Amino acid sequence: MTQATRLDLPIPDISCGACAARVTRALTALPGLGEISVNPVTKQARLTLDGATLPQVQAALADAGYPADLSITRLSIEGMSCASCSGRVGRALSARPDVAEAQVNLATHRARVTHAPGLTPQALARIVTDLGYPAVVMQDGPAAPPPDEVPPLRRAVLTAALLTLPVFVVEMGGHLVPAVHHWLHDLVPMQALWLAQMVLVLAVLAGPGRRFFTTGIPALLRGAPEMNSLVALGAGTAFAFSSVVTLAPQLVPEASRQVWFEAAAVIVTLILTGRWLEARAKGQAGAAIRALVALTPDEATALRDGRPVKVAVADLRPGDLVRLAPGERVALDGILTEGSGPIDESMLTGEPVPAAKVPGDAVTGGTVNGLSALTYRVTATGSDTVLSRIVALVEEAQAARLPVQALVDRVTRVFVPVVMALALLAFGLWLVFGPDLAHAVVAAVSVLIIACPCAMGLAVPVSIMVGSGRGAQLGVLFRRGDALQKLASARIVGFDKTGTLTQGRPRVTAIWTAGIAHDQALRLTAAAEARSEHPLAAAILAEAQGLDLPPADEVTAAPGLGLSARVEGQALR
Repeated sequence: MTQATRLDLPIPDISCGACAARVTRALTALPGLGEISVNPVTKQARLTLDGATLPQVQAALADAGYPADLSITRLSIEGMSCASCSGRVGRALSARPDVAEAQVNLATHRARVTHAPGLTPQALARIVTDLGYPAVVMQDGPAAPPPDEVPPLRRAVLTAALLTLPVFVVEMGGHLVPAVHHWLHDLVPMQALWLAQMVLVLAVLAGPGRRFFTTGIPALLRGAPEMNSLVALGAGTAFAFSSVVTLAPQLVPEASRQVWFEAAAVIVTLILTGRWLEARAKGQAGAAIRALVALTPDEATALRDGRPVKVAVADLRPGDLVRLAPGERVALDGILTEGSGPIDESMLTGEPVPAAKVPGDAVTGGTVNGLSALTYRVTATGSDTVLSRIVALVEEAQAARLPVQALVDRVTRVFVPVVMALALLAFGLWLVFGPDLAHAVVAAVSVLIIACPCAMGLAVPVSIMVGSGRGAQLGVLFRRGDALQKLASARIVGFDKTGTLTQGRPRVTAIWTAGIAHDQALRLTAAAEARSEHPLAAAILAEAQGLDLPPADEVTAAPGLGLSARVEGQALR
């Protein structure tokens, strides 16, 4: 019998008794609900789930025009290595009746859970940790990038390759060049060669390959085998059989006394190489988020009792006054209180010309101050800043589940158990109908190893990461991950303004003159603009690089009109 779950759902759009009555009617029409109580004063609905689920309640409230205000928790998860892992985590989270949606991304090792406010983030982390995947709750604000997986994986691959190479050369070299085989066995006794191979392969499995056993075997014992379990079983079986042949050959029929040490070592080395390449792809795809997070400086100059003090941006609170030096990056969103001048907002708007700011105007974290000293009052911190919301949009798009992912999930859910069953079947058939035990072991190990589901489970999330990350680098943010899949069939794209399609800085594209040579016009104009800080002046000077610029006199700037100057006796306006 399913245990009833009590929920308290905030519904902010309830404003009167009539609203509460409509919400009550919408919930009453939904089967599987017990107690229903809607309070228009607290703007909350208290109800008991007795068969119904939170997604059904959420849909009923949305259809009535009163969506529930649900909480969102982000988790960082360790130990997920294949689609079976992420699928198991997603199913465990979604099994809670007070969870509306659980998005688990194998590529980023993160989960985004939408749930009732009464369910604590720590409880969600415990659910995942109890499955064998340590999870921690991510804090608000732009998430720090996960630890770089590439260096340790590169070291593991190099170590495994160096240890595997002698074993591979000894075994496969003899098969490819029989003369090498005879020369080796005349030089070194076979038993000594096998012992040396066993030591080298043991170092591979206990060192770089240990991760497969420490994760895969516990998962197998829990009755939830995954990709690491397949690798551990395959490599472990090949090593164990070969070790028995080496150390206790009398236990194995003479016809089956063959060793497969190179198979165990090569399996581990190849899988580690695949993970290293995967980590490199994920690191490159995550560069967009790291670049966005890097726009927030680590420190800012706060005014404490009227005195400037360097403080960590994380210690700033709404209401704090922050002093901004020329050329400095705005730390957090705020309102300008003192000073005036231009601020470069191209990272937000794409507009090449800095926006003029005066006291009372809003400033945005991540933008760059011009040449003026400014003071602003902080209005938003953490996840409430514009930059944090942009990062959250990119992360949400990268964590999204595309429609095609549903098919992948259905396959990977049963994939590993089916592979293990097929490996046992192959072992049994070859043992009964094959020539000897060695062939049965090789058949079982081959099935376990070649049927690794990592590529299938990683293809969709990594493609989302690469697509949305590349888009963010080009200034295109995807609010929804499924937009990537639908974009493939798009034929017409509409843009709202010219600022959407820009590199964020102006450049000279053409010059038209009348009665004066092209280079002379550019030379005189650049001379007049040489001391200007205007973005258009910078574009003109960039175009005039290499030209000999004469000095300019009587340079006068008129706001909104341009400038006038005298160059080589000629008046320019």
